[in-house]
Parts: sequence; structure tokens; C-alpha cells
Amino acid sequence: MTQERPAPTLAALVSRIEAALPQTQCTRCGYPDCRAYAEAVAIGAADINQCPPGGAQGIDRLAAITGRPALPLDPARGKEGPRLLAVIDEAWCIGCTLCIAVCPVDCIVGAPKQMHLVVAGQCTGCELCLPACPVDCISLVNVSDKASAWSAWSDADAAVAAGRYQFHQQRQLRDKQDNDARLLALAQAKLGNLAAASKITEPAELDRKRSMIEAAIARARAKQ
Repeated sequence: MTQERPAPTLAALVSRIEAALPQTQCTRCGYPDCRAYAEAVAIGAADINQCPPGGAQGIDRLAAITGRPALPLDPARGKEGPRLLAVIDEAWCIGCTLCIAVCPVDCIVGAPKQMHLVVAGQCTGCELCLPACPVDCISLVNVSDKASAWSAWSDADAAVAAGRYQFHQQRQLRDKQDNDARLLALAQAKLGNLAAASKITEPAELDRKRSMIEAAIARARAKQ
């Protein structure tokens, strides 16, 4: 008599589902990233057919993991297609950095008011930079010919993209912490000599201002 294998824990199931996704972080599934979609699939809050970059092969992967029947790709999420690469037209780029801010894998390099460049080997074709560009200088080119989904994107590509997204998240958190620390230091310095740092001369109004700054500092420290 054979024993049935125990069902995986929720955390293990989420990890298996996430590992089966292409890691483009495109958000077309309706979730902020591949991890969030994996969590929704694991608890039954999302169907397994919401990932256009994974295509039909991706749906088969998720069906095998979850035990759910394979479904056609949800047309509301987009269509399965070739691997895409974002290309910036340097003649039109104004160096606004908006595309850099939204790239989930930090594959766009450049500086304010300088032309930006996409690092081809790191681009996941997520398309998030397109609506961010105010001058429409970004286009998408087919770099896999007729191959699509997992025929155009490998597990190795997905692993690299996942690592870059993790680094992107860490960088964003670090940047926020650095900015919060800078603002806290400015507030503390202003509070140290409020009368000199403010145009306000009325003592009662200075006290009110001091109370507001102290409250803001307390909130900032509570978040650390």
C-alpha cells in the first residue's frame, strides 16, 4: 500500500510557483511582482493563466505544481509573444530618469538630462518603461524571432532577473532609509535652533512649530 505524499506547506508551494514564473516583474498578471502573483495562486486567489510572458508553457508549469487544469491564457492580461527588448531613441531622450525609476531590474543607465541606455542582456521586456516615458522615445524590438514564452526565455534568464529584482528592492529600501535619515537630521538641526532657522518671531507660534517638528521626528524614529 502506497502512502500519499503530504501536501506542501504554503510557503513551499509559493516558492515552487514563484520559481516556475519567468521573473519579468511585468505586473500584467494584476499583481505588483511575480512573488505576489505566486502567493495569490497558492491560496487560490488568482488563476494560473494570468502570466503572458510565461505563455501556454507557463500555464502548464503552474498546472503541474498546483494540480489545477490548464486554461487558455486570460486575454485580459495580454497575449503570449516573443522576447522583447526595450530600445531608447537617443535623438529623442530628454534624460528625465522616469524610465530608470520604474525599471524593476535596474537595466537602464543614465543621469539626469543625459541620454539613457538599456543594458540589453539585463532587460526582461517588462514594458513598464513605455508609459513612463513622457516623449515616447522607447520602443520594443523582437529579439527571439518566432520563439515565445519559455521557448524564448530560459530558467537561467529567470534566475538572473530574479536576482536583479531582489537587488532593485534592496536598493530602493536603502535609498529610502538614507533619505529618511537625511530628513531626520535636517529636522533635528532645525529644532536645535528653531528661532534662527525660522522666519517666525512670535513665541507662541514658535512653540507650535517646535511641537510639530518634534512630532514629525518622533514619527520618523518610530519607523526606524
